[in-house]
Amino acid sequence: MRFFLILICIGASAFAQQLPVIPLPNQYVKLEGKFSLSSNTPIIVGDEAFRPQANYLQQEMLRSADLTLNLQNKSTAPAIIINRLKPDAGKAGSYQLLIKANEIRISSASEEGIFYAINSLMQLVRESALKGYPVLINSWDIRDQPQYAWRGLMLDESRQFFGKETVKFILDWMAFYKLNRFHWHLTDEPGWRIEIKKYPKLTLVGGIGDFTNRFSPAKYYTQDEIREIVAYARERFITVIPEIDMPGHAGASNRAYPEYSGGGSEKYPDFTFNPAKKETYDFLTDILKETNSLFPSDMVHLGGDEVHFGNENWNKDAHVQQLMKEKKMPDLKSVEHYFIQRMADSLAKMNNKVLLWDEAADSDLPPANTVIFWWRHDKPAQLKHALSKGYQVVLSPRLPLYFDFVQDSTHRVGRRWEGGFNTLERVYNFSPAKLHSAEQTRLVLGIQGALWTERIPQVNKLEYMLFPRISALAEASWTREQNKGYKGFEERLKAHMEIYRKDKIYFFNPFVPLENPEPRIAGAKDN
Repeated sequence: MRFFLILICIGASAFAQQLPVIPLPNQYVKLEGKFSLSSNTPIIVGDEAFRPQANYLQQEMLRSADLTLNLQNKSTAPAIIINRLKPDAGKAGSYQLLIKANEIRISSASEEGIFYAINSLMQLVRESALKGYPVLINSWDIRDQPQYAWRGLMLDESRQFFGKETVKFILDWMAFYKLNRFHWHLTDEPGWRIEIKKYPKLTLVGGIGDFTNRFSPAKYYTQDEIREIVAYARERFITVIPEIDMPGHAGASNRAYPEYSGGGSEKYPDFTFNPAKKETYDFLTDILKETNSLFPSDMVHLGGDEVHFGNENWNKDAHVQQLMKEKKMPDLKSVEHYFIQRMADSLAKMNNKVLLWDEAADSDLPPANTVIFWWRHDKPAQLKHALSKGYQVVLSPRLPLYFDFVQDSTHRVGRRWEGGFNTLERVYNFSPAKLHSAEQTRLVLGIQGALWTERIPQVNKLEYMLFPRISALAEASWTREQNKGYKGFEERLKAHMEIYRKDKIYFFNPFVPLENPEPRIAGAKDN
């Protein structure tokens, strides 16, 4: 018994010494002393290229800690010093954060690295500020870099439209947790959410309705609003990737411009674009040209999934049958691949990569210009197939990375897969390395969580499904496998939940599940 108590004390001490940052940095050492932070602490900018990041630090200190720090060019102690490191072999986004009793030194070879160091610092500041003033920050020596280049989150706004303030809220928290790819699902059957000036009915007609109410007034983003959000994300080193779904999930577009419809099935009417009309490709290329002008990511996601749900009418369409005869296509799958290849060619002419769900790995697309998103967790062979063809991949399997799945056995509104759901621990323990060979590591860009919104019609439900799983996603994508540990993560998360409370976020508490009950949603279906 005595030996057992000693182990408990050692374990508690180890947790107390752990750096309270999420995602956990890959290298850190605890130092002696504390830095006392106040509004009298100056920010010294050693390189003018880092001034935008210094301004961001100023704003965050005021917003979240009520501290008004000034920017200065001369070094005075104690101070926060931002300086540039010489470029080295470290990954993009690497940084150093040195906190001593008389200074905080933020260093990187890049603006991106400086930004990530700032967010690590702000986590320490926010955690300390919860305890009161003055803000005393423990001394640490942190040297860090991300495991994966792609650390993504997808938001579906076709099924439920949330608006730019909610999107900015998500982007802020993505930045806080060093996520850097925002995949924006803007078109699908329920609604078309991106203004296309050449085809105004896409939003005026196609923007009507959502998953809950197909007659709700048209909701969409104007091009000015999209530019505003893209710029907001860019300031936070987040790349925004739009998704324009095709050749399936085309219902909203077909309501607006039925002349380009390829029909559907009894369950999914007007589900597809017509793959046999030149006018269809002209129409969609025009849309992609305007999309390309709004998003500087040089990437567009074309969907390409679940086409078989509603391509039944292709068997009866005279134009499609003639196309199949001329091109000697044996089946409708070949027609689907033909469509995808033509639209991928259109994107290539715009110097854009094509991003697609994993069904498209069967197409003969050029690997250099194609990224495949593996989403069907029950089809690991499709991931292996994509990798074997040399495609770069992003891992976004339903289990455990779809955040519309419930996160606790008692929850009712949300998805399950054969009884399976996505707890915080399952998100955290997702291990890409187990899914591919060592030789294929170079093809794995990273991982992405997905927030589909059929059962998320209101903001408090969105928050409930996203928090705290966004933090587990961040650590799974940033921190090296050998440095991770769920028990340590849980301890760090408790302080972050205090930050959630301060910010009035309606989150799920896995330690006290009844703290915030599952939101009531009128008319929502259970699992």
